[in-house]
Amino acid sequence: MIGYYDYTMILTYMSLVSAGTGIIVSLSGHGHPFIGIFFLMFSGFCDAFDGKVARTKKDRTPKETKYGMHLDSLSDIVAFGMLPACIGSALIKTSPYLRDTLNIYDGSVRSAIIHIALNAILVFYVLCSLIRLAYYNVTEEERINANEGPRKYYDGLPVTNSALIFPFVMLLQYITKMDITLAYFVVALITAFLFISKIKVFKAGLKGTIICVLIGAAMFAAMMIFRFVINK
Repeated sequence: MIGYYDYTMILTYMSLVSAGTGIIVSLSGHGHPFIGIFFLMFSGFCDAFDGKVARTKKDRTPKETKYGMHLDSLSDIVAFGMLPACIGSALIKTSPYLRDTLNIYDGSVRSAIIHIALNAILVFYVLCSLIRLAYYNVTEEERINANEGPRKYYDGLPVTNSALIFPFVMLLQYITKMDITLAYFVVALITAFLFISKIKVFKAGLKGTIICVLIGAAMFAAMMIFRFVINK
C-alpha cells in the first residue's frame, strides 16, 4: 500500500476521520450542527499533539517528514475548513430565527438573497482556509530548507484555531438561549479574513497547547452539561 502508517501519522488520520464523520453527521437529515461541533473539537485535540508526536521519531526520512507535513494540511482543510462550513450549512436548515422570523423558505427573492449571502460566507471561509494552508506550506518548506530553526510565529491566524472559536460561539446557544446562527456567520467571516491577514500570531509552545486543550475540554464539558443535564 502507498502512504505511511506508523504512529507519527495516527493522530492526523484520526483528525481526518473525525472531521469526515462530523461533516456527514452535520448534514444528515434536517441537520445536526451541535453534534458536528463535538467532532470539530476532537479534530482540534488530535491536531494539538500530532506534530509533537511526530517529532518524537528521530529517524524519520525526508520523504516521511514531507508526507507528514502535506498530510497535516490536507487533513486541516477538511477538519477546520470544510467541517465548520458544513456546521454553518446545517445551522441554516435548523435555525428557528431564519425559518420563523426571516422566513427564508418562503420562496421570495429576499429569502433567496439571504440564502446566497450566507452560503457565500461559508464558501469564502473555505477559500481563505485553503489559501492560508497553501501559503503556510510554501513558507514552512522555505524555512526548513533555510535551516531557520523552530518557527516563533505565524503569518495570519492558523486554521486550527477554528476548533476553539466555533465551539465557543455554539456554547453561547446554551448560555443565552438566543439563536446564534447569524453570530456564527459573522464570526466565520471575521475568521476567514484573519486567516489571510498579515497579523503575527505567536506559536504556542507546549504550555500554550496544554492551556488551549484545557479550554477546549472546559467548553466540551460545559456543552455536555447544558445539553444533557440542564436542558434535558
